[in-house]
Amino acid sequence: MSHLINDRLGITGARWRLSSAEAILKIRSIRSSGDFEAYWEFHKKNERVRNHTSLYAKSQLLEAA
Repeated sequence: MSHLINDRLGITGARWRLSSAEAILKIRSIRSSGDFEAYWEFHKKNERVRNHTSLYAKSQLLEAA
């Protein structure tokens, strides 16, 4: 695991926000474990819910006058 962290975050002069660093480390871990293809299929299947449906789940649509 330390190689995943040091290879990416140990770049001289690089600055990372915690949320960005965590996201990169999660992807690198998935790739390293050989589970990337399964993860990517899951990611694509749930993209609409993440990016669209959940944003408008509680809002009301306005009717044209």
